[in-house]
Amino acid sequence: MSHVSRNSPDPRRPAAPSITKTRYGTSMKYTIPSDFARGREVQTQILDEVQNFKYNSDSVFAIKLSLEEAIVNAIKHGNKLDMNKKVYVEALVGPDQVELTIEDDGPGFTRQDVPDPTSPENIEKCSGRGILLIEAYMTSVSWTNGGKKMIMIKRND
Repeated sequence: MSHVSRNSPDPRRPAAPSITKTRYGTSMKYTIPSDFARGREVQTQILDEVQNFKYNSDSVFAIKLSLEEAIVNAIKHGNKLDMNKKVYVEALVGPDQVELTIEDDGPGFTRQDVPDPTSPENIEKCSGRGILLIEAYMTSVSWTNGGKKMIMIKRND
């Protein structure tokens, strides 16, 4: 039977987030394993900060949906559920906008290669709608680092 000291960090738990508050907003940085429960914890903390800035309900909904989809995509499609691979999440939350950056350790992808889920041949497929929803709800969305990093911005309209 192995023993983990109380002082030893649990490798299944995310590292403590880096949170910096300034008069302009809050910067939050997380590194988590490819684990959906850890992703939900990060989401909750970011959404709590969005609520602190009194975002309207439409913006909160857009941020919640898009952040969840992006983290799930990073874990499931990017890292292929490999617990040894990490997901990196950054949030810059201010009174006027939220900037979210999600990056995974996967091979990346090309946005143009993702099939259109609204085309007749894909309409009954259960996957492929997350990116479409993110692009519909966020103010701007872009990919860098070969498709491994997504940057989303939502203005508080």
